[in-house]
Amino acid sequence: MPLRLPVEDGRDAPAFAEPWQAQAFALAVALNERGLFTWSEWAAALSRELHKPGAAQDARGYYEHWLAALETLLAEKGVAAPDLVSALTGSWQRAARATPHGRPIRLENDPERV
Repeated sequence: MPLRLPVEDGRDAPAFAEPWQAQAFALAVALNERGLFTWSEWAAALSRELHKPGAAQDARGYYEHWLAALETLLAEKGVAAPDLVSALTGSWQRAARATPHGRPIRLENDPERV
């Protein structure tokens, strides 16, 4: 069954539901432009993520798959190992929880960061 993307109610609907989705999109474009991977490599990586068992067929989680494909390519290309990505993800999450509302989230706000 092919993946079905959600239909928006108008031309002015945002392309991304959350800012991080736009950032992940822009990161993929920038890494491609810098030659880290080809669009064929990108399409294959994203396709693998979208067709994993349990993946929603209605585009729920689409950008989570997008991000997972980016992380996979970064690991395959030797740019960022999965343990480094995981550690930085955890650090950003702790920093976000420790940051007062309305203030910028900075890694130095991670209480576990040395």
